[in-house]
Amino acid sequence: MAIHWATQRLERGPTLWIGLGFAVGSICFLVGPFPGFVALVGAKADAIVFFAGSIFFTAAALFQALQSTGPDRLPSLIQFAGTIFFNVSTFRSMRSAFSDSQIDRLIWAPEAVGSACFLFSGVIAYRSVRAAGDAARNSTEWRIAAINLAGCGLFAISSAASYVVPKTGNALDLAAANWTTGLGALCFLIGSILLIRDR
Repeated sequence: MAIHWATQRLERGPTLWIGLGFAVGSICFLVGPFPGFVALVGAKADAIVFFAGSIFFTAAALFQALQSTGPDRLPSLIQFAGTIFFNVSTFRSMRSAFSDSQIDRLIWAPEAVGSACFLFSGVIAYRSVRAAGDAARNSTEWRIAAINLAGCGLFAISSAASYVVPKTGNALDLAAANWTTGLGALCFLIGSILLIRDR
């Protein structure tokens, strides 16, 4: 989801599919946390939306990792690993009968690792673009790296806020988890659109 590497190194076809995959995944993660959406479709369908979004993220990240070269390879692989952890957490969240300790172990832990992977890949990509000099900082590539790093940071905050406190059985801050997920997804969507537009 960091969509962070040098767009000019891609052919038009791969860039389009990578951008579309990240865009569809972002839309799922943007819509999913809205309480009105959950009330409309139900918790099970909402969990399916998140899982579907994670699959689109993984497909796009895999395609990106396969296409990347040089310094773009490492952050792309880390990002791809992060999407796998989101696949695990969103798949498990579709099952409803978990105790609080199981939620933290089976859902929150993979989500936290996935968020850490995203943040790590986003930082590497952003630093790579900054190291390229002033010309790169004025490019679409820099804008994509910056907006996606912000999205990675927001997903990390969301992960921390969604930790289920064993004593209460409630998320640490469900409202913060929801709005930071939505804002992070919006950042990824903007990055996707910039990638598609710049191809």
